Amino acid sequence: MTDVAAGNEVPRRRADAVRNNGVLLDAAAAVFVRAGVEAPVRDIATEAGVGVGTIYRHFPTRTDLIVAVYRHQVEACAAAGEILLAEEETPYAAMVRWIDLFVDFLVTKHGLAAAMHSDAAGFETLHAYFIDRLVPACALLLDAAIASGEVDTRMNALQLMYGVGNLCIGDDDPRYDARLLVTHLLAGLRRG
Repeated sequence: MTDVAAGNEVPRRRADAVRNNGVLLDAAAAVFVRAGVEAPVRDIATEAGVGVGTIYRHFPTRTDLIVAVYRHQVEACAAAGEILLAEEETPYAAMVRWIDLFVDFLVTKHGLAAAMHSDAAGFETLHAYFIDRLVPACALLLDAAIASGEVDTRMNALQLMYGVGNLCIGDDDPRYDARLLVTHLLAGLRRG
């Protein structure tokens, strides 16, 4: 494969290597949800069914792993928009399922800011990546729900995502139920 812009050869990643990388990142995300981003690497290795060395070979630092998990989840959430729109019975149902995935993503995102406290520029770059990839996916679903007549709102996708994100901030308190509040927010958008 050639990098046309630079004129350099870029090696193709084997399909199994891409799949294995996805398994590692999914395992890390699951462990981060349960134990936070400071969870021991051995817990991630156990979850993924690999040795600790395999994780360090792919992600030499914890920050490398956290950033990779973040990007992996952003890509999965972005790709889910079109898939859910095709699979679900209505655009509103697709939007509700996507927002649920977005909330799952936000759970692992909370530890990112603390983990990257020394790299403000890196954090800003990731935030821009997050906005660039996820706002169009949310807009696709929101616009489809509006066009179908299921949703009546002047809210745009970015505003909806900020609203959901803000509802998820208090999720560290076990008495706080962000999903219930997000459900009410989405129900409030519904026409009729």
